[in-house]
Amino acid sequence: MIHQYDEPVYLISIVAKILDIHPQTLRQYERENLVSPSRTNGRIRLYSQRDIDRIKLILRMTRELGVNLAGVDIILRLKENVDEMEQEISELRQEVTRAHSTRSVSPNKSLVTKKSIYEMIIFESK
Repeated sequence: MIHQYDEPVYLISIVAKILDIHPQTLRQYERENLVSPSRTNGRIRLYSQRDIDRIKLILRMTRELGVNLAGVDIILRLKENVDEMEQEISELRQEVTRAHSTRSVSPNKSLVTKKSIYEMIIFESK
């Protein structure tokens, strides 16, 4: 049976075994709000594949890079912000493409310039 990426299906003991860590480590990550597994009505933790991938990232940062849990929290929050901004940029690019294809903004009134990794869109008003 194939499960969805976000579907909570793994017990804490299974996740601990998969990642070769102690279940207390997983509980600590939850206390630190680094991961939020789902819970059954009986309060049993269930982890999704997304949770496992996030824990792998946390382990890589702590083990290989020597980052403490407070640093991991900051890095993960920044990563989420960057992901949100990238999504917003993608949506704005689609809007600009639609505007150009429907000619809702005349080409002589819009200017798109590339600066570093960000695109800047300037609309002239008359």
